Amino acid sequence: MMKKTVGVLAHVDAGKTTFSERLLFEAHALRRPGRVDNGSAFLDAHPQEKRRGITIFADQALFSYGEDQYCLVDTPGHTDFAAEMERSLCALDYAVVLIDASDGVRGHTETVWKLLEAWNIPTLLFINKLDREGTDFAQTLRQLRRRLSPDIADARGYAGGVPVPAPLAEAGAERDETLLDLYLAGDLCAPSWQARLRALVRRRALFPAFGGAALTGAGVAECLAGLHALSETDWSGRVQAPFRAVVTRVRRDEQGSRLTYLKLTQGCLRPRDAIGEEKVTQIRACHGTRLWPLERAEAGDVVAVTGLTRPVCGEWVGDRPQASRFALEPMLQSTVVYDAARYADGAVLRALETLQEENPALRVAWDESLRAIQVSLMGAIEREVLAQTLRDRFGLDVSFGPSRVRYAETIAAPVCGVGHYEPLRHYAEVRLRLLPAPRGSGVTFESLCHVDTLALSWQRLIQTHVGEKQHKGVRIGAPLTDVRVQLLAGRAHRKHTEGGDFRQATYRAIRQALMQAETVLLEPLCRFSLRIPADALGRIVGELSRIQARCLPPEADDDALLVRGEAVYSRFMAFQQDFASITRGRGALSVVPAGAVPCPDPDAVMAAHPYDPCADDTPDSVFCAHGAGFVVPWHQVEAYAHTQLPDIAEPAGAPGPA
Repeated sequence: MMKKTVGVLAHVDAGKTTFSERLLFEAHALRRPGRVDNGSAFLDAHPQEKRRGITIFADQALFSYGEDQYCLVDTPGHTDFAAEMERSLCALDYAVVLIDASDGVRGHTETVWKLLEAWNIPTLLFINKLDREGTDFAQTLRQLRRRLSPDIADARGYAGGVPVPAPLAEAGAERDETLLDLYLAGDLCAPSWQARLRALVRRRALFPAFGGAALTGAGVAECLAGLHALSETDWSGRVQAPFRAVVTRVRRDEQGSRLTYLKLTQGCLRPRDAIGEEKVTQIRACHGTRLWPLERAEAGDVVAVTGLTRPVCGEWVGDRPQASRFALEPMLQSTVVYDAARYADGAVLRALETLQEENPALRVAWDESLRAIQVSLMGAIEREVLAQTLRDRFGLDVSFGPSRVRYAETIAAPVCGVGHYEPLRHYAEVRLRLLPAPRGSGVTFESLCHVDTLALSWQRLIQTHVGEKQHKGVRIGAPLTDVRVQLLAGRAHRKHTEGGDFRQATYRAIRQALMQAETVLLEPLCRFSLRIPADALGRIVGELSRIQARCLPPEADDDALLVRGEAVYSRFMAFQQDFASITRGRGALSVVPAGAVPCPDPDAVMAAHPYDPCADDTPDSVFCAHGAGFVVPWHQVEAYAHTQLPDIAEPAGAPGPA
């Protein structure tokens, strides 16, 4: 018996949820398949999903097929909720990408494909809506091979039996010498075909494609059988290893309790087991909106647990803790507008911080210079959904100000910092070095501190504190990114140190280092894909040249042209708004984040975003003398520090966590 977690992904309106419902029906997990258009879909149970007819939140369902157990994850297809889709990739063993045969490959389809490649997830495809007039499997398959990968193969008719259908056998023979020998010998019935095809799929050397119409059910049973035959996992061999899991999402149950969803990749978990400083109180299986208690979860399971308050989406817990880096971050932020006289002090901020646990991409922050709450959003529909959620769950009536570009900050050169936290009966000191890191790497951690200097448990706690929050830069208070944090030294007190003390010392050490650093202001870069009529090419090229976009040569795509490239998003925004009028409504545009580049005019941005770094996250430290704590300003902390700056040319001895 194998445990398999399979995600269904697609661009909006490709029929993804309809396919998921039909697949669950074919697996006898549903008595009848639900429908998106009448609000009966099993996996789109949220009131806003029913009202809008789109998937907003990733949800899962459980079923058995053959001897294997499956967890099916239905993900959002709308670009406004692409960050939710990407976070669900943490849990997946396999993916099924749906393609609308009447619409072909869209820009968002390419985004999904690149994300699956980045996460190294084996992938199958289902060409949907082949019941529509003018659609053709072979024509769509040719486009897929041209736009996505030449390794996509026609797998129709394959369910693990023999003989292997000729198109799939030919594709396998081109990629495996053993299969080539069998193919040339005319032996399509050898037992080794299935195992070797599975291996090709698992290492992403082959992408099987099926086809049909999810609405009528045509081809879905065949796709399910093919998925079963061509997928494999080995979770049973990891049950005895130390516990390790990744947080895939965070939700709240009807009583308001926090549910932390974990995909176990090693070991097992029981109620009352400790994860970090917290204990799991309950483990629950999840099937749509239904939850029921479990006494044990093992490697390969996706479960919801209660009792955890700190882990965030993408964080690995247990053995070798670390944070995941997501590519799809919002490029815009907005000010939250509300009547402060109507609500208790801090009510809106607390509600948004609760929602940020569920959607970390919101990046909720208090802007001291504006005296306002800032949130990051992907688009207009997400903005509407967020406002409605605040009304429904918290009774808060809010709106949002105009969107503006979301900047980030990094550093230009290495810098060291120290943080000390010693109010009466507390103690912790942390020395860190911050180094510039490659674009897109986020904030990462390594320890150069010997375990004899600071116990491994404290080092791991510091690592957690480095990754548990969005640290701010000191120029405009923008998120800190692309920094490597090295732990150089630290000190604890045998009697007085508590876990929260190292949180304070770590935060202050990072902040103190940034106050000394040469910082760099970054602005978002976007990657765009345009599908335009040929007669609009001249105007489009002219507009893209005006905003200094970098473009690839146009490509023919059936009766249209494809234009791909990159641009600074602050310039691309206006082009995006004018695109429909330029193409007279005959074009399609897809845009996704593509990292960040140094801002060409940082002084102008700083003038528009006044910020006092000392009034926000403090860089100062707290020391103790004569039975009382006192604050030492950041620029004087080095003179009071209890640890010395070590020789950091090369780490010596047994290192701590990496």
